[in-house]
Amino acid sequence: MPGRQMDMRDAQSDPTLGSNTKRRKMADKILPQRIRELVPESQAYMDLLAFERKLDQTIMRKRVDIQEALKRPMKQKRKLRLYISNTFNPAKPDAEDSDGSIASWELRVEGKLLDDPAKVKRKFSSFFKSLVIELDKDLYGPDNHLVEWHRTPTTQETDGFQVKRPGDVNVRCTLLLMLDYQPPQFKLDPRLARLLGIHTQTRSCIIQALWQYIKTNKLQDSHDKEYINCDKYFQQIFDCLRLKFSDIPQRLTNLLLPPDPIVINHVISVDPNDQKKTACYDIDVEVEDPLKAQMSNFLLSTANQQEIASLDNKIHETIESINQLKIQRDFMLSFSRDPKGYIQDWLKSQSRDLKLMTDVVGNPEEERRAEFYYQPWSQEAVSRYFYCK
Repeated sequence: MPGRQMDMRDAQSDPTLGSNTKRRKMADKILPQRIRELVPESQAYMDLLAFERKLDQTIMRKRVDIQEALKRPMKQKRKLRLYISNTFNPAKPDAEDSDGSIASWELRVEGKLLDDPAKVKRKFSSFFKSLVIELDKDLYGPDNHLVEWHRTPTTQETDGFQVKRPGDVNVRCTLLLMLDYQPPQFKLDPRLARLLGIHTQTRSCIIQALWQYIKTNKLQDSHDKEYINCDKYFQQIFDCLRLKFSDIPQRLTNLLLPPDPIVINHVISVDPNDQKKTACYDIDVEVEDPLKAQMSNFLLSTANQQEIASLDNKIHETIESINQLKIQRDFMLSFSRDPKGYIQDWLKSQSRDLKLMTDVVGNPEEERRAEFYYQPWSQEAVSRYFYCK
């Protein structure tokens, strides 16, 4: 039957549906109620959809928590083992070059992290901001007794430092190592350090401890919250009776000092019988938490997102296919129950669609009957017509 063939094609390849496939496909993954009533087993899919929604919300909250956590420094306390060793090269009278004919020693400063799980080992120099080796001034004079290394923006990291000097006697030296704190840390003024119980810390931690002291001792003005009423300790430190909150960072600047360097006294031995020429020291250092890299990789990873998007597309396509099959099923059922009535209804529907597509105004079939002009709207139309004349 032509009508049936035409309707089946309409159900399978509706031009409106074809033009909006992408937009409709991404619109929703929920099965329509009429399909759920038709297939009770589809409730299992709806339960999975509800579980997915809860899981998405949980993952989204966790992503926000991770983003907030990454804004704060994530450090771990680790032990850096420092090795200070030296070798002695005695003079060789029969040496051809001048270097071999003079006795000399070489000092090495090296180190490594203990129990370091990282695959890529961190360079020794990356832990320090500066290194100063002070040799005996009486032996090497005021111009040659200091060996200094300071970090610059173009510094090439190294696994250790070496110092070579001529000499055949034991040399006392002092090593001053300044750790490269990230974020920067400061030593507090002794008075403020005693008050807050902090010796060296980051600026943010110092301000937080200061605010905790203010709250604990109720120093905030009860009428004007912008001001702090200084107690006797604050008066000694800040030299004022009243202090604005906004002035705290500026006033703290004069109370924050560079952190103390690590000081190591060492003797460079040139005695060939001295077997103890290597000294070891353990230093507390802060390293990046390995979890931070994993958290960053989790936020930046798009592999899972692409896979999820692909699966979502397949789900949307399946839902569209189910909806199309439901339309075809409804067509078949309606046609099987009342073939004649269904064809008449379908023809009327197609006629209305044709009028919309061709911009035809009115309904010639209704307009040719007299009853059409006895409807209530006709009286108003006649009045409007004569009024406009």
